[in-house]
Amino acid sequence: MNQLGLPISLDSKMLLNNFIANSELLNLIHQLFLDKNASEIYVYGLSGQGKTHVLQGVVLKALANDKNAIYIDCIDSFPEHLFDFIDQLNFISFDNVDLISNENQETFFDLYNRARQAGVVILVSGSSLPTDLTVMKDLKTRLSLAAVYKLEELNDELTMEVLNKQMDDRNLTIDSKIYEYLFKNYSRDLNTLVSAMNELDKASLQSKKAISIPFVKTVLQL
Repeated sequence: MNQLGLPISLDSKMLLNNFIANSELLNLIHQLFLDKNASEIYVYGLSGQGKTHVLQGVVLKALANDKNAIYIDCIDSFPEHLFDFIDQLNFISFDNVDLISNENQETFFDLYNRARQAGVVILVSGSSLPTDLTVMKDLKTRLSLAAVYKLEELNDELTMEVLNKQMDDRNLTIDSKIYEYLFKNYSRDLNTLVSAMNELDKASLQSKKAISIPFVKTVLQL
């Protein structure tokens, strides 16, 4: 998949169909693909609640449907040539706007306005409400006009469901006791848990051993 030449890789596992909870947000996004209407969506929440997942999921779905879409992490510098094809886009995702540098705020504001004028569907993520961001006032005002959604906090049951969906994609069945052990002794942060499961999966393939609690203890050094 090519994001119109942008050298940013997408995580193929961050699909909308394995994004858990937040049904109202997902319904809106799916409707946008059907209606083809321009829209601006701002999602916020704590780390590990799925902001990157939903933003990349939209871009992956768009690319799979032969639409022009790009994902941009605001932590990075914006590609200079982005202005050249902004009007060719159908979808654009701006992740981590709360971490944008002072130098990039003007560029982001200009890109956002050009995308709006071109009728592009825009998704932006941050750690807080737009009004609470430490960015320039005009940018806060612009983002506040979007449809704002707070991502639901994942309890242990929902976190387990997310992990199970990812493991199902690899044809792996993990005993729920493994997750319960990780929640208690390792972390409840989804990103941390996904990284741990990736590490365990790799180690399991290399050693040809099943993922058990003793195996988890050894690999993660718990």
